[in-house]
Amino acid sequence: MITTVDYHTAGEPFRIVPAPPVELPGESVADRRVRALASKDAQALRELLCFEPRGHADMYGGFLVPPDDDGAHLGVLFWHKDGFSTACGHGTIALGVWAVDTGLVEAPDDGTVDVVIDVPSGRVTARVHREGGRTVAVDFVNVPSYVIARDVTLSTSRGELAVTVAYGGAIYATVDATTAGLTVDPAHYQELIALGREIKWALNDSEHAAHPDDPRLSGIYGTILYEDLGLTDGDVHQRNVTVFADGEVDRSPCGSGTCARLAVLAAEGRVAPDGPRLRHESIVGSVFTGAIVSASDGAVRPQVTGMAYRTGTHTFEIDPFDPLTPGFVLR
Repeated sequence: MITTVDYHTAGEPFRIVPAPPVELPGESVADRRVRALASKDAQALRELLCFEPRGHADMYGGFLVPPDDDGAHLGVLFWHKDGFSTACGHGTIALGVWAVDTGLVEAPDDGTVDVVIDVPSGRVTARVHREGGRTVAVDFVNVPSYVIARDVTLSTSRGELAVTVAYGGAIYATVDATTAGLTVDPAHYQELIALGREIKWALNDSEHAAHPDDPRLSGIYGTILYEDLGLTDGDVHQRNVTVFADGEVDRSPCGSGTCARLAVLAAEGRVAPDGPRLRHESIVGSVFTGAIVSASDGAVRPQVTGMAYRTGTHTFEIDPFDPLTPGFVLR
């Protein structure tokens, strides 16, 4: 029996496993992720909770693990249908709400409290804002983010496209969807998935997908297909869909992806520590607000503000005679 607490952040699910029933050893959270990738037990648990009939092709979640040291409240291994990811902004926001909901981190009725979390890409913060005893917003303060390569020319099934690669805790390929003849809306859902997968796999083993310091963070995690909507109240306004892993679609505006976009926009001079910010919409119309906390040495410290809501608490069971365990994925 496996107990989970489920949230959604701007429409994207996050299934928290507070006490994973498998060993997840390692000297750090980053090391635990590498070992989990090679662990049959960790992969089987991930598949059980992510695959149908208990999950679906776009399910997402995390196994809680000890932090790297006493400087953080908890650690987490993020997972999706294809494996374990290096970063997750929407999950960090959900964990901030969960930590306060459960009393793991004591919070004021009015004011803010920082929930410090170790993730594979480093140490991040969920700054939880409270009003009248209720959590009303969470700031995801991420690791430094930066542009890796600009205007990489790529031949695709939709013609030659200019791709910019950026890091926001994970490495993303970012593309203006309109240059491929697409708009970011549910009507183009399947076409956006197809193009996102095509771009990811075309660049995944290239020099542009190499992390400059830590090879464990290399590889194109996802493709961000965006369209620019001009300015709203003085802020840059964009809509995006992030196609990550192998064709998984983020229903939220994507937390770490928003950080990658902030890095690109900062390099273009369109966002800055004193404003403007980024109003970042998802394919389902939910919104994150992205801001630059600080900038130095070609990198920015991004902050993404959103909110998560609990959707349920589950106790999953495994029937030893069930021939479909751990499940299946239709994508």
